[in-house]
Amino acid sequence: MPSIASTRPASAPTAAAPTARRDRLHTVDNPRKSVPLTVVTGLFTLYCLLPLGWLLVNATKSQPDFASTFGLAPGRSFALWDNIGAVFRYQDGIFSRWLLNTLLYVVVGATVSTFLAALGGYALAKLRFSGKRLFLFVVLGSIAVPGIALAIPQFLLFARLGITNTPLAVLLPCFVNPFGLYLMWVFAAEAVPTDLLEAAKVDGAGELRTFLRIALPMLAPASVTVLLFSFVSIWNNYFLPLIMLKDPDWYPLTIGLNEWNKLGSTAGNGALIQNLVVTAALLTIVPLIVAFLSLQRYWQSGLSLGAVKG
Repeated sequence: MPSIASTRPASAPTAAAPTARRDRLHTVDNPRKSVPLTVVTGLFTLYCLLPLGWLLVNATKSQPDFASTFGLAPGRSFALWDNIGAVFRYQDGIFSRWLLNTLLYVVVGATVSTFLAALGGYALAKLRFSGKRLFLFVVLGSIAVPGIALAIPQFLLFARLGITNTPLAVLLPCFVNPFGLYLMWVFAAEAVPTDLLEAAKVDGAGELRTFLRIALPMLAPASVTVLLFSFVSIWNNYFLPLIMLKDPDWYPLTIGLNEWNKLGSTAGNGALIQNLVVTAALLTIVPLIVAFLSLQRYWQSGLSLGAVKG
């Protein structure tokens, strides 16, 4: 018959085994759930979605319902399609012109700024040239400077050049994206193999051809991320067009809707105009939602690749 001392070591591993298995289950792929963190995340999500829900509910109300109901209370009738039609008919359809202006600023500005950021980031990551460190410090320092601080100097410069109240006054500042340049530099340093670039140069490819044919396709995830950031920034840009543009025919949606909002606070039919402003505001966020959902897998991989590579 075995002694008590001989049986104790055999029982110890069986008691610790469930704990060890539980510790192994909570890994990076299967993290431990935190109830307080889940509650805080849920509250933050509710905080972000509440304005969108208010906008969606009030955009479906008719003018009498909009004036008589408040908050998230639904109206007596569903008038979303009538409100959308009224938005495009109001003031001879100037909303369509503002929408086309915004698309012009966004498509041209985001595309050019993304290409320039990819070109500069590739050069900083893979090329050697004098003053590279100084230029890098300038780029990092410019990220900390808010764009609103540069609006007045840009206006004075463009006024000297005679290009204020033109699309160029809005587009030219959008072409410079220091944060996008920094993001492309970090991405290119890890995603573009130096050996592949050297092999292309041995085969006779120049710098521009090497960038366009080899480096640029590899920078696609980061390019989509920078493109989306530029898209949102230009789409929501307010202060720069406000001081650069005086002609309503060149207004973007942000300035145009603000003009409607000011008109609604002074005109006799303020409830009608405010109803149109709410519906128009809902229409302005639809392209942003579509862009993020359609390009979700690209920009998520662009944001996470740097961490995976590191």
